[in-house]
Amino acid sequence: MAASLEKTLPKPKIELYSGKYFAACGLGGIIACGPTHTAVTPLDLVKCRRQVDPKLYTSNLQAWSKIYRGEGLRGVFFGWSPTFVGYCFQGGGKYGFYEVFKYLYGEKAFPNANKTVVFLGASATAEFIADMALCPFEAIKVRMQTTMPPFANSLREGLRKVVAEEGYAGLYKGLYPLWGRQIPYTMCKFATFETTVNKIYEYLGKPKSAYNGLQQTGVSFLGGYIAGIACAVISHPADVMVSKLNSDRKPGEGAGKAMGRIYQNIGFGGLWNGLPVRIAMIGTLTAFQWLLYDSFKVTLGLPTTGGH
Repeated sequence: MAASLEKTLPKPKIELYSGKYFAACGLGGIIACGPTHTAVTPLDLVKCRRQVDPKLYTSNLQAWSKIYRGEGLRGVFFGWSPTFVGYCFQGGGKYGFYEVFKYLYGEKAFPNANKTVVFLGASATAEFIADMALCPFEAIKVRMQTTMPPFANSLREGLRKVVAEEGYAGLYKGLYPLWGRQIPYTMCKFATFETTVNKIYEYLGKPKSAYNGLQQTGVSFLGGYIAGIACAVISHPADVMVSKLNSDRKPGEGAGKAMGRIYQNIGFGGLWNGLPVRIAMIGTLTAFQWLLYDSFKVTLGLPTTGGH
């Protein structure tokens, strides 16, 4: 029975763990992350502005209404271009390198290691690399979204202004806090997803191979949403600090000194500004990322993630 159902999945056209396989996973990450992050730009815009100035808007609906009346639809999606480019780079690196390091750590270097430890290590390494590609675009996005009037009106203008005023180092001044936000986020995202998917198949009472591609991607969607909620909470304080650093860091000020000054101003409670919005945003975002990623893999005849 399981064998006949398994025939509903396309036969692999790409050898598992080959260079083409890892490249396909990277492409899947681009498809999963670039469009989804861009789609939630309105949520991200309001979240970032409320993190920097909690008194700016009374609610998310009031914020979108005010922005739309003043700037139209373009204003609601302000910052979409650095978001799209940055998260295409980041998504390709995160998903592609995760598959690489999961294979290297779990199959080659430490074949008997606990799987959760492998997931955590592979995702941390992948995100460390991916953030170096994301950081310049994240810096421009945050400056565009959190300054009034805007620091820049486009990705090209933002790049030109940052380099002219601060040199290329200005594009990476938020790298350490970005690592502080993204690495725990991604570790939680991938490890929670893999664990959740395994638990879902255990609850269903049948092996993953007993389900067709559509059913497997449905499991990926549910597992992704649960993982998104978890990692939104874990990474939120660092997310607030990244927004604050990119909008309120003084020229020549060290990262540690800037974070200390900002924390004195906002306190512990300020680190949680905008959390409900971020839970809604990241939960939905992560669910659709895993849906797109695993759907792309199924299209190529590759197995979905988790449940092995």
